[in-house]
Amino acid sequence: MIGNLRTVVLDAPDIKGLAAFYSELAGLTEHYADDEWITLKAADGTRLGFQHAPDHVPPRWPDPAHPQQMHLDLRVPDMAAAVEHAVKLGATRLPGGGETFTVLADPAGHPFCLCQGEVDSAALADVAIDCTSAGPLARFYSELLGLPVTWEGEGGAMISAEGRLPVIFQEIAEHRAPQWPDPAHPQQYHLDVEVSDIEQAEPKVLALGATRLAGAGDNWRVYADPAGHPFCLVW
Repeated sequence: MIGNLRTVVLDAPDIKGLAAFYSELAGLTEHYADDEWITLKAADGTRLGFQHAPDHVPPRWPDPAHPQQMHLDLRVPDMAAAVEHAVKLGATRLPGGGETFTVLADPAGHPFCLCQGEVDSAALADVAIDCTSAGPLARFYSELLGLPVTWEGEGGAMISAEGRLPVIFQEIAEHRAPQWPDPAHPQQYHLDVEVSDIEQAEPKVLALGATRLAGAGDNWRVYADPAGHPFCLVW
């Protein structure tokens, strides 16, 4: 393990509106907020971040020319009631879905799924990352986050452990990688990975197959995973 998954971050032009949507939908509480960034936390410590992106170009799922890049799955106790609630909050029904899940878009256009589950209230279930080859990307993140590969099969893979947000890898035949920071090829999401020592962590992630990207601050640096998704090491 190189670091811990700290925050799943969504880009949006209206972060206050999008944070309010997920707060109400998933029962999350505000942990931090300013004009550029908002963090919400779940009861189990899972964090969603919202990063101000004034030039954000939303996905047009399932159009491969405007990919979602990642999406969230939420478990809900009553599918019909949860879908009705999400739509009232500003979500839009999208094509797809089945008996146990419904596909929607949040107010910023990011697709997400509501999944029937044995839960008392809506809860974040996982974050799913699009790619062309799930196995290799799952193994990259397994080493990065210290989560074992718990499933690998046709079309996907998963890394997970008790008490940690699972990460799913979903194969998309025509996946087009982000070209961050080009707004014409947006990242849509990124992951913040917390490390204790950036000078020790950076060579390890590069050895795994990550690429250093432009962008850094006092406590963060930007990289791309082997499928082209940006992520940050934070400390």
